[in-house]
Amino acid sequence: MDHSESSLLDAVLASIDETPDPRLRQILTTVTRHLHAAVRELRPTNREWEQAVEFLTAVGQKSDATRQEFVLLSDVLGVSMLVETINGADTGTESTVLGPFHMVDSPVRELGESIDLVGKGEACVVTGSVRDVDGTPLAGATIDVWQCDENGFYDVQQPDSQPAGNGRGLFHADDKGRFWFRTVVPSHYPIPTDGPVGDLLTATRRHPYRPAHVHVIAEAPGHTPLTTHMFVADSPYIDGDAVFAVRGSLVTEFAEVTEPAYAERYGVSAPFRHAHFDIRLTRAAA
Repeated sequence: MDHSESSLLDAVLASIDETPDPRLRQILTTVTRHLHAAVRELRPTNREWEQAVEFLTAVGQKSDATRQEFVLLSDVLGVSMLVETINGADTGTESTVLGPFHMVDSPVRELGESIDLVGKGEACVVTGSVRDVDGTPLAGATIDVWQCDENGFYDVQQPDSQPAGNGRGLFHADDKGRFWFRTVVPSHYPIPTDGPVGDLLTATRRHPYRPAHVHVIAEAPGHTPLTTHMFVADSPYIDGDAVFAVRGSLVTEFAEVTEPAYAERYGVSAPFRHAHFDIRLTRAAA
């Protein structure tokens, strides 16, 4: 058998050529072609290739029911955001990355309920609406939100100090597509650095920080589900997100409110922070 570099690639591609699923055949062919090209360009030693395999093995071993290290790797390499950009709608609210912490179901909550089960951070009220891109309110739309606490930790990271479901909530918009809930202002935070992705950041002298944000998944019948963020406008790292996910249209003012009457309306004490986020969903393809 001819084991020249080009003939080896040809042999592998020929072995894929009979794959019945055309999309799978396309994916395998393209990935194989680019992977072989990268190896030919880099000329890795046997030990370097072993280290690459060991790194990917460690990424898999670090993943568990509440930690997805492969998602984290995709995020810090900008691949997650690239996929979002490719698949993003031309109209409607811009999408961004899912992140590695949407690993548990958000508890169903009533409109106006608080997703903060601890009560130590700066009080915040989030209001918004879900509409079609033509402005039609989407009654009953679901809004799934999750966020870290005021110290930058998600509930799944601190099961001994945060109750399960802290910072999470699944809401249904009212008959005018409106939603509102209470929470605390989230903090900027470092992505987990105690695994192989953290080692990669250290080796490349990159910081691990994300600006403060609230994750949102919005869904309504007949519309394409949206995964997005509300970024806190004055947060550190708003211009240097470690996972490249900030979009200007998603940067949201968390304004201080001092009027007692306004605070009473939402069941909080003044002063508090208020953020408003309107969501526009595109219609799903027929």
